[in-house]
Amino acid sequence: MNHDKIEKNINLMAILIVVAISIGGLIEIVPLMRSSAATQPYEGVVPYPPLQLAGRDIYVREGCYGCHSQQIRPFRSETERYGPYSVAGEFVYDRPFQFGSKRTGPDLARVGARYSDDWHIIHMINPRDVVPDSNMPGYPWLVDKTLDGDLIVRKLRALQMLGDPYTDADIAGAKDAVAGKTEMDALVAYLQNLGTVRSAR
Repeated sequence: MNHDKIEKNINLMAILIVVAISIGGLIEIVPLMRSSAATQPYEGVVPYPPLQLAGRDIYVREGCYGCHSQQIRPFRSETERYGPYSVAGEFVYDRPFQFGSKRTGPDLARVGARYSDDWHIIHMINPRDVVPDSNMPGYPWLVDKTLDGDLIVRKLRALQMLGDPYTDADIAGAKDAVAGKTEMDALVAYLQNLGTVRSAR
């Protein structure tokens, strides 16, 4: 086909671009969808318990992913700083993934159990109390807001319908699991879990 004809016909060019992207996308995506390494949970990875699930939703709501990635790339400079590189099986229960590419702050893929709960709470209220040069904003309001147990139950039901292996007993006990807990408690529980399964191996 003559290139002049394609370049002068915007509709034809648009169709060919869509076809090329579609074929390339299918070549990349279909094998990955069939790979058990990408669709099966890594050994020891389980769906988030109610408190951690609530914390993950707060993490997303507050836009933490805008400055922190959760993906360690397979390069020596990354693995020496953060720990073992990320594998797809670690994220099978994440909707949406928190990979990110922006690192205004450090990658958090392996932050779990690295600091105490108290350190995280102080850091969230006023980051400069523990990291003097930090440009991270504080989140003091998380200490005052309590979790909505009914909302957590609805989220677990929705995730169960999407295929996450939550049992009816898990859902029935979710409200009690977050009773009296604050949004800060939930966020700290989420952070304390990040990467603990893979970093321990």
